Amino acid sequence: MGIELQKDSIDLGIIVRDGEKAMAFYRDTLGFNHEGDMKMGGGSVMHRLRCGTSLIKVIETGEPLENNPAPGGITGGTGYRYWTISVSNLVELVKECADKGYTVAWEPREIREGVTVAMVEDPDGNWVELLQNS
Repeated sequence: MGIELQKDSIDLGIIVRDGEKAMAFYRDTLGFNHEGDMKMGGGSVMHRLRCGTSLIKVIETGEPLENNPAPGGITGGTGYRYWTISVSNLVELVKECADKGYTVAWEPREIREGVTVAMVEDPDGNWVELLQNS
């Protein structure tokens, strides 16, 4: 038997080194709706953000972590390497990210007719793909 969904979106947890920097990126630059914070064990805090119907859980730990994601974007290693957000203002959003000093790993490019993508990095080096259909 396959999956039987209860909602049409996913929840994504992102462990970050600096909660303020992560919130400046996801809330203030990308414009995710901040629903609230939840204290977790060991001094950790989960910032709950909405991207459409998806819940993005930005988690800052109470203790610094030694391991970081493998650098290099898509080809930097195995595992979850990026996630995609469909937007209607791709060029403007990429410019805002660049203007605020975030790394634009891929400038907007058409990957097939009518589909343009760009990749930006969050403060921890995680890639976020922005996709726009014309």
